Amino acid sequence: MATVVERERKYSADEGFRLPDLTGCGGVATMSDATAFDLDAVYVDTPDLRLARSGFALRRRTGGHDAGWHLKVGAAGGARTEYQFPAGADELDPPAELVGLFRAASRGQAVEPAARITTHRVERRLLDAAGRVLAEVAEDTVDGRDLVTGERQGWREIEVELVDGDDRLLDAVQSRLREAGARPVPVSKSHRALAGRLAAATDAAPTDPIARYALTQRDVLIANHPGARHGDEDAVHDMRVAVRRLRATLRTFRGRWDRPRSEALRAELRWLGGQLGPVRDAQVMAARLTDAVRAEPADLVLGPVAARISERFAADLATALDELVRTLDSDRYTELLAGLDRLLEAPPARAVDARWIARRVRRAVTRADDRLDRALDGQRTQETDVALHEARKAYKAARYAVEVREPDAGQPAAALAERLKDLQDLLGTHHDSVVTREVLRRQALRAYADGENTFTYGLLHARQATAADRDLRALPAARDRARRRKVRRWLKK
Repeated sequence: MATVVERERKYSADEGFRLPDLTGCGGVATMSDATAFDLDAVYVDTPDLRLARSGFALRRRTGGHDAGWHLKVGAAGGARTEYQFPAGADELDPPAELVGLFRAASRGQAVEPAARITTHRVERRLLDAAGRVLAEVAEDTVDGRDLVTGERQGWREIEVELVDGDDRLLDAVQSRLREAGARPVPVSKSHRALAGRLAAATDAAPTDPIARYALTQRDVLIANHPGARHGDEDAVHDMRVAVRRLRATLRTFRGRWDRPRSEALRAELRWLGGQLGPVRDAQVMAARLTDAVRAEPADLVLGPVAARISERFAADLATALDELVRTLDSDRYTELLAGLDRLLEAPPARAVDARWIARRVRRAVTRADDRLDRALDGQRTQETDVALHEARKAYKAARYAVEVREPDAGQPAAALAERLKDLQDLLGTHHDSVVTREVLRRQALRAYADGENTFTYGLLHARQATAADRDLRALPAARDRARRRKVRRWLKK
């Protein structure tokens, strides 16, 4: 299976549109001669179009240079990840490798043909002075048909896809195309062909900010499923954060939903976070310790320290990723997502207004403040590190609660969220130093048992202890910045 990142922009064009000369746009020196070919694609989806509603597009296409199965993830008009898989001549069902990537979007449902799109494409390449291909421009004459309703429509479309060019090229080409009469199109061909059914299937936008925020996090979780399944670091991180935001929101604003259902989902989200955690922790710790070793002078790195760290975390990551894939392929996971849909898309268990939301945001912020004050009160002990970690988790929940109000409260909420993030990050680096020291201690014990030199592990341990002390000294100032009256006074409104 091939994976590519597609960066393209789409435009609609009337019958009289003529492609202008694009030389001079963002380094374009010449345009190649036109190449014409025909494409025939069948898009598949669940009966309720869950893939399309989640920003996924799955098709089996013939014609062109990349015929086969394609799964696109992301909104049209921006960077989209495309997974490509060859298709057999008589193959009608998507391969298992792709099914695993869209299980979150489909909620585990079977997919069926949803639309057929045939395209007559005339393609030109945009080249720089050295003959390098900067982008490809396609003039498409499209016929789209909804295979369920039979609705049919035709249109002309211009696609500009980057190869070795950049966004400046896209901007320059866009200006030239708009001058010639083309208009940006914010949706994909499949969305256009399925527009009627998509409008009927899409639920009305929630009216309160809590539901909007929670639904956004659900969508982030689903969008990052394919990348997380492959162990992509950003995807694992973003998916894990979405899980945390969902758990915190269900707790902070728990009166909005049916309590037994929301608590059951919080427990399931905790389970999912527990499967993502070992993957992310192994990735972060491996990078952290590798960078720490590289930062030391060569004469202070005694023994195969870098190699041992690499071996340890490569094994940990492989084990954790195998377990994560099993989780993402499980019925329990898709049942969790379906449960989220039912809870978040249903009417609220009780009416909520701005005052009710504001009280719960204030309560979350106050809870975090109290935990930090207790953690910093008195002499430092091992229990202090645990208490600081609990304060960090409380500030995460407080920050997420503030983010719920941000669309309505505007800049004051954004400013407080940023201050809370600074405080959370400082607490996070302290906690990282605590965890890192324990990892180094265990690595040193292994090295000692194997007869290897343990000097460097002790050195790195001392460096981490020094960093932790520095973080602790910086905490009171960060706390004061987050508690300034001008930053928090909007909370009382």
